[in-house]
Amino acid sequence: MATIMNPNERFHLKIKNGDVGRYVILPGDPGRVPKIAALLKDAKQVAQNREYNIYTGFLGSEKVSVCSTGIGGPSAAIAVEELIDSGADTFIRVGTSGGVDLSVYGGDVIVASAAIRAEGTSYEYLPQGYPAVADFTVTSALVDAASELSGTEPGERYHVGVVHSKDSFYGEVNPDGSAVGENIKSRWESYFKCGCLASEMECAAIYSVGIVRSTPEKKIRCGGVLTALWNAERSKRNMPDSITDDSRRGIVCAIRAIELLIQRDKG
Repeated sequence: MATIMNPNERFHLKIKNGDVGRYVILPGDPGRVPKIAALLKDAKQVAQNREYNIYTGFLGSEKVSVCSTGIGGPSAAIAVEELIDSGADTFIRVGTSGGVDLSVYGGDVIVASAAIRAEGTSYEYLPQGYPAVADFTVTSALVDAASELSGTEPGERYHVGVVHSKDSFYGEVNPDGSAVGENIKSRWESYFKCGCLASEMECAAIYSVGIVRSTPEKKIRCGGVLTALWNAERSKRNMPDSITDDSRRGIVCAIRAIELLIQRDKG
Protein backbone atom coordinates (compact mmCIF):
# COMPACT_ATOMS: atom_id res chain seq x y z
CA MET A 1 0.00 0.00 0.00
CA ALA A 2 1.32 3.43 -0.91
CA THR A 3 2.09 5.79 1.99
CA ILE A 4 3.56 9.26 2.52
CA MET A 5 5.19 8.07 5.75
CA ASN A 6 8.94 7.43 5.77
CA PRO A 7 9.89 4.84 8.42
CA ASN A 8 13.31 6.45 8.77
CA GLU A 9 12.15 10.04 9.31
CA ARG A 10 9.20 11.54 11.16
CA PHE A 11 6.78 13.21 8.76
CA HIS A 12 6.43 16.61 10.46
CA LEU A 13 9.41 16.93 12.79
CA LYS A 14 11.92 15.64 10.21
CA ILE A 15 13.87 13.82 12.93
CA LYS A 16 15.38 10.36 12.74
CA ASN A 17 15.90 7.68 15.35
CA GLY A 18 18.69 8.77 17.68
CA ASP A 19 18.13 12.50 17.14
CA VAL A 20 16.33 13.07 20.45
CA GLY A 21 16.68 11.94 24.05
CA ARG A 22 14.08 10.27 26.23
CA TYR A 23 13.53 13.57 28.09
CA VAL A 24 12.00 16.45 26.10
CA ILE A 25 11.08 20.03 27.00
CA LEU A 26 8.16 21.38 24.96
CA PRO A 27 7.89 25.18 24.56
CA GLY A 28 5.35 26.55 22.12
CA ASP A 29 7.53 29.23 20.52
CA PRO A 30 10.21 28.01 18.06
CA GLY A 31 12.27 31.10 18.95
CA ARG A 32 12.45 30.03 22.58
CA VAL A 33 14.06 26.67 21.73
CA PRO A 34 17.69 27.86 21.33
CA LYS A 35 17.39 29.89 24.54
CA ILE A 36 16.33 26.78 26.46
CA ALA A 37 18.88 24.62 24.66
CA ALA A 38 21.62 27.02 25.80
CA LEU A 39 21.05 25.65 29.31
CA LEU A 40 22.05 22.18 28.08
CA LYS A 41 25.58 20.98 27.37
CA ASP A 42 26.73 20.73 23.73
CA ALA A 43 23.23 21.41 22.36
CA LYS A 44 22.80 21.37 18.58
CA GLN A 45 19.86 21.82 16.26
CA VAL A 46 18.81 18.46 14.83
CA ALA A 47 15.81 19.57 12.72
CA GLN A 48 13.51 22.47 11.86
CA ASN A 49 10.26 22.28 9.91
CA ARG A 50 7.07 24.35 10.07
CA GLU A 51 6.52 25.30 13.75
CA TYR A 52 8.88 22.60 14.95
CA ASN A 53 12.41 23.55 16.00
CA ILE A 54 14.34 20.74 17.71
CA TYR A 55 17.65 20.86 19.58
CA THR A 56 19.37 18.07 21.48
CA GLY A 57 22.05 18.39 24.15
CA PHE A 58 22.93 16.85 27.49
CA LEU A 59 22.26 17.18 31.20
CA GLY A 60 25.21 15.34 32.68
CA SER A 61 25.55 12.25 30.51
CA GLU A 62 21.84 12.05 29.63
CA LYS A 63 20.60 13.18 26.22
CA VAL A 64 17.84 15.81 26.54
CA SER A 65 15.91 17.52 23.73
CA VAL A 66 13.90 20.70 23.28
CA CYS A 67 11.10 20.77 20.70
CA SER A 68 8.69 23.61 19.97
CA THR A 69 5.04 22.70 19.40
CA GLY A 70 3.56 25.88 17.92
CA ILE A 71 0.24 27.18 19.20
CA GLY A 72 -2.59 24.89 20.26
CA GLY A 73 -3.42 21.24 20.72
CA PRO A 74 -3.24 19.78 17.18
CA SER A 75 0.40 20.72 16.53
CA ALA A 76 1.40 19.83 20.12
CA ALA A 77 -0.13 16.36 19.76
CA ILE A 78 1.72 15.78 16.48
CA ALA A 79 5.01 16.71 18.16
CA VAL A 80 4.49 14.34 21.08
CA GLU A 81 3.36 11.49 18.79
CA GLU A 82 6.45 11.76 16.60
CA LEU A 83 8.81 12.25 19.54
CA ILE A 84 7.45 9.08 21.14
CA ASP A 85 8.03 7.25 17.85
CA SER A 86 11.62 8.54 17.98
CA GLY A 87 12.28 7.13 21.46
CA ALA A 88 11.22 9.90 23.88
CA ASP A 89 9.07 9.02 26.88
CA THR A 90 9.17 11.97 29.30
CA PHE A 91 7.80 15.40 28.39
CA ILE A 92 7.53 18.74 30.18
CA ARG A 93 5.51 21.51 28.59
CA VAL A 94 6.97 24.90 29.49
CA GLY A 95 4.87 27.86 28.45
CA THR A 96 2.89 30.94 29.34
CA SER A 97 -0.64 31.42 30.58
CA GLY A 98 -3.18 33.88 31.89
CA GLY A 99 -4.01 33.61 35.57
CA VAL A 100 -7.59 32.81 36.56
CA ASP A 101 -7.68 32.06 40.29
CA LEU A 102 -7.24 35.23 42.32
CA SER A 103 -4.25 33.75 44.15
CA VAL A 104 -2.20 33.88 40.92
CA TYR A 105 -0.18 37.00 40.06
CA GLY A 106 1.76 37.77 36.90
CA GLY A 107 5.20 36.19 37.27
CA ASP A 108 3.98 33.25 39.37
CA VAL A 109 4.64 29.76 38.02
CA ILE A 110 2.00 27.05 37.87
CA VAL A 111 2.64 23.32 37.93
CA ALA A 112 -0.28 21.96 35.91
CA SER A 113 -1.37 18.73 37.60
CA ALA A 114 -4.35 18.35 35.23
CA ALA A 115 -6.05 20.25 32.42
CA ILE A 116 -9.69 21.06 31.67
CA ARG A 117 -10.44 19.64 28.22
CA ALA A 118 -12.05 22.75 26.75
CA GLU A 119 -10.40 22.11 23.37
CA GLY A 120 -10.86 19.57 20.61
CA THR A 121 -7.66 17.58 20.22
CA SER A 122 -8.01 15.54 23.41
CA TYR A 123 -11.33 14.16 22.15
CA GLU A 124 -9.42 12.38 19.39
CA TYR A 125 -7.58 10.49 22.16
CA LEU A 126 -9.73 10.22 25.30
CA PRO A 127 -13.43 9.47 25.77
CA GLN A 128 -15.84 12.07 27.10
CA GLY A 129 -15.40 12.50 30.85
CA TYR A 130 -11.91 10.99 31.10
CA PRO A 131 -9.53 13.54 32.69
CA ALA A 132 -6.34 14.89 31.14
CA VAL A 133 -4.02 14.34 34.09
CA ALA A 134 -0.27 14.87 34.28
CA ASP A 135 2.06 12.05 35.29
CA PHE A 136 2.60 12.02 39.06
CA THR A 137 6.38 11.50 38.93
CA VAL A 138 6.85 14.42 36.55
CA THR A 139 4.52 16.62 38.59
CA SER A 140 6.40 15.72 41.79
CA ALA A 141 9.72 16.68 40.22
CA LEU A 142 8.24 19.97 38.98
CA VAL A 143 6.85 20.76 42.43
CA ASP A 144 10.24 20.09 44.04
CA ALA A 145 11.97 22.27 41.44
CA ALA A 146 9.42 25.07 41.77
CA SER A 147 9.79 25.00 45.55
CA GLU A 148 13.56 25.45 45.22
CA LEU A 149 13.21 28.35 42.77
CA SER A 150 10.28 30.32 44.16
CA GLY A 151 9.83 33.03 46.76
CA THR A 152 6.97 34.17 48.96
CA GLU A 153 6.04 37.49 47.33
CA PRO A 154 3.36 37.86 44.62
CA GLY A 155 4.99 37.29 41.24
CA GLU A 156 7.63 34.99 42.78
CA ARG A 157 5.42 32.18 44.04
CA TYR A 158 4.36 28.82 42.64
CA HIS A 159 1.00 27.04 42.53
CA VAL A 160 -0.04 23.45 41.82
CA GLY A 161 -3.39 22.50 40.35
CA VAL A 162 -5.80 22.42 37.42
CA VAL A 163 -5.41 24.64 34.35
CA HIS A 164 -7.76 25.40 31.45
CA SER A 165 -6.79 24.31 27.92
CA LYS A 166 -8.64 25.98 25.06
CA ASP A 167 -8.49 26.30 21.28
CA SER A 168 -9.29 30.00 20.86
CA PHE A 169 -7.06 32.66 22.42
CA TYR A 170 -9.51 35.42 21.45
CA GLY A 171 -12.44 33.44 22.80
CA GLU A 172 -10.92 34.12 26.21
CA VAL A 173 -9.70 37.66 25.53
CA ASN A 174 -12.80 38.84 23.64
CA PRO A 175 -15.71 36.39 24.07
CA ASP A 176 -18.20 39.00 22.84
CA GLY A 177 -16.54 38.74 19.44
CA SER A 178 -17.89 35.19 19.15
CA ALA A 179 -21.37 34.05 18.16
CA VAL A 180 -21.27 31.75 21.22
CA GLY A 181 -19.78 34.32 23.58
CA GLU A 182 -22.36 33.77 26.33
CA ASN A 183 -21.54 30.08 26.38
CA ILE A 184 -17.81 30.85 26.63
CA LYS A 185 -18.38 33.29 29.51
CA SER A 186 -20.64 30.85 31.36
CA ARG A 187 -18.08 28.04 31.16
CA TRP A 188 -15.28 30.41 32.17
CA GLU A 189 -17.22 31.45 35.26
CA SER A 190 -17.68 27.79 36.16
CA TYR A 191 -13.93 27.13 35.88
CA PHE A 192 -13.23 30.20 38.02
CA LYS A 193 -15.62 28.98 40.71
CA CYS A 194 -13.89 25.58 40.71
CA GLY A 195 -10.47 27.13 41.40
CA CYS A 196 -8.88 26.79 37.96
CA LEU A 197 -5.45 28.40 38.26
CA ALA A 198 -4.73 29.58 34.72
CA SER A 199 -5.69 29.31 31.06
CA GLU A 200 -3.44 28.07 28.25
CA MET A 201 -3.69 26.04 25.03
CA GLU A 202 -1.61 22.83 25.01
CA CYS A 203 -1.57 20.85 28.27
CA ALA A 204 -4.78 18.87 27.70
CA ALA A 205 -3.61 17.62 24.31
CA ILE A 206 -0.11 16.73 25.50
CA TYR A 207 -1.37 14.89 28.57
CA SER A 208 -3.99 13.03 26.54
CA VAL A 209 -1.43 11.72 24.06
CA GLY A 210 0.76 10.57 26.93
CA ILE A 211 -2.11 8.73 28.61
CA VAL A 212 -3.15 6.87 25.47
CA ARG A 213 0.33 6.09 24.18
CA SER A 214 1.49 4.57 27.48
CA THR A 215 1.87 0.79 27.49
CA PRO A 216 3.01 -1.72 30.12
CA GLU A 217 6.33 -1.85 28.29
CA LYS A 218 6.77 1.92 27.88
CA LYS A 219 5.24 4.49 30.21
CA ILE A 220 4.78 7.93 28.64
CA ARG A 221 5.11 10.66 31.27
CA CYS A 222 3.88 14.22 30.70
CA GLY A 223 3.76 17.30 32.89
CA GLY A 224 3.74 21.06 32.55
CA VAL A 225 4.96 24.27 34.14
CA LEU A 226 3.49 27.62 33.10
CA THR A 227 4.36 31.23 33.76
CA ALA A 228 1.37 33.48 34.43
CA LEU A 229 1.84 36.63 32.35
CA TRP A 230 -0.99 38.41 34.21
CA ASN A 231 -4.31 37.55 35.83
CA ALA A 232 -7.44 38.22 33.80
CA GLU A 233 -9.77 37.94 36.80
CA ARG A 234 -7.72 40.29 38.98
CA SER A 235 -7.72 42.80 36.12
CA LYS A 236 -11.52 42.59 35.77
CA ARG A 237 -11.85 43.44 39.45
CA ASN A 238 -9.24 46.24 39.36
CA MET A 239 -7.21 44.29 41.89
CA PRO A 240 -3.41 44.68 42.18
CA ASP A 241 -1.54 42.52 39.72
CA SER A 242 1.77 42.39 37.89
CA ILE A 243 2.41 41.87 34.18
CA THR A 244 5.48 40.08 32.90
CA ASP A 245 6.89 38.57 29.73
CA ASP A 246 9.76 36.88 31.58
CA SER A 247 9.34 33.09 31.60
CA ARG A 248 12.89 32.24 32.71
CA ARG A 249 11.90 30.81 36.10
CA GLY A 250 9.49 28.40 34.42
CA ILE A 251 12.22 27.32 32.00
CA VAL A 252 14.76 26.79 34.78
CA CYS A 253 12.10 24.89 36.72
CA ALA A 254 11.63 22.48 33.79
CA ILE A 255 15.41 21.96 33.47
CA ARG A 256 15.75 21.33 37.20
CA ALA A 257 12.81 18.90 37.17
CA ILE A 258 14.45 16.88 34.41
CA GLU A 259 17.69 16.77 36.43
CA LEU A 260 15.68 15.39 39.35
CA LEU A 261 13.90 12.87 37.11
CA ILE A 262 17.21 11.66 35.69
CA GLN A 263 18.55 11.14 39.23
CA ARG A 264 15.38 9.37 40.38
CA ASP A 265 15.10 7.21 37.27
CA LYS A 266 18.66 6.01 37.74
CA GLY A 267 18.06 5.48 41.45
